[in-house]
Amino acid sequence: MMMETTGGVPTAMIADDEAPMRDLLRARLAAVWPALRIVAEAANGVEAVALGEQHQPDIAFLDIRMPGMSGIEAARRLYRRSHIVFATAYDQYALDAFEQGALDYLLKPVSAERLATTCARLQARLHERLKTHAPAQDIGQQLARLTALLENKGQEKPKTGYLHWIQAQVGSSLRMVSTREVLFFQSDEKYTRVQTASAEFLIRKTLKELAEELDPDEFWRIHRSTLVRVDAIGEVARDLRGRHMLRLRGHPFELEVSRNHTYLFQQM
Repeated sequence: MMMETTGGVPTAMIADDEAPMRDLLRARLAAVWPALRIVAEAANGVEAVALGEQHQPDIAFLDIRMPGMSGIEAARRLYRRSHIVFATAYDQYALDAFEQGALDYLLKPVSAERLATTCARLQARLHERLKTHAPAQDIGQQLARLTALLENKGQEKPKTGYLHWIQAQVGSSLRMVSTREVLFFQSDEKYTRVQTASAEFLIRKTLKELAEELDPDEFWRIHRSTLVRVDAIGEVARDLRGRHMLRLRGHPFELEVSRNHTYLFQQM
C-alpha cells in the first residue's frame, strides 16, 4: 500500500540513467519541497520497478529514455501505487499526452520554477487522495498514447526559427551557450559534444535534431557525427590515407570529412 502522508512524510523515487540529472533533481526538490523524502534512486527502468515495488513511494520521477526498460514501461508497473512524473527532452511531442492531467512532466534540464509548479500539483493530488481514499487513476491509455507520440516524434515538428542557444548541464548548473561560440558538434550514440574555443559540454540533443534547428549557412554537416561552424574552417587537406581532414582556424582541432560530404569542398 502507499505510504500514508498524514502525520508522516511524502516519499519519492528518482529514476534517471544520468547521475548528474539525478543529483540536480534531488537538489532542486530539496529546495522547493523540503518535506519530500527521496527513498530510492534508480539508474534504469528495471531498477526503478524493483525499487518502486520495495519502497512504494508516493511519487516516481522517471526519465523517459533509460536502458533496459524505458520510463514509460516502468510507469505501467508503478502508476497504481505512485504518482508518475516524467522527465523528458520531448516536450513538443509529449504535451498532448499530458492534457488530461493524470500524468505530469518535467522538461530536462529541470528548472526550479517548473519543478515548483509540479510539486504544488502533486501536493494537491496527495491531499485529495488521502481525503477521499480514491484509487489511483488508470493512465494506461495515456501511456499508450505517449508511446505512440514519441515513436513518431519529429514528423510534424514546427519551425520556429533557427537555434541560437544551447542549454548544457554543468554539474548542478545550467549553462546557456550561444551557437556563435560553438566551433563544432560531435555525437556518439547517446551524447553530443558541444565544443567552443574554451570549453566542452555534453548534451542529449541528437545531431539530427541540431542539423534541423541550426542555420545551414552557419553550420555544415561534414560527417554523420559532426557539424562544424563554417567560419571556423581554416583549411581542408588530405592525410596519408587519402581522407579529407578539416583544420579549424586558430584552434588545434582536426575533423574528418566523410566521402559523402566532400562535395562541400569541390576544389579539393
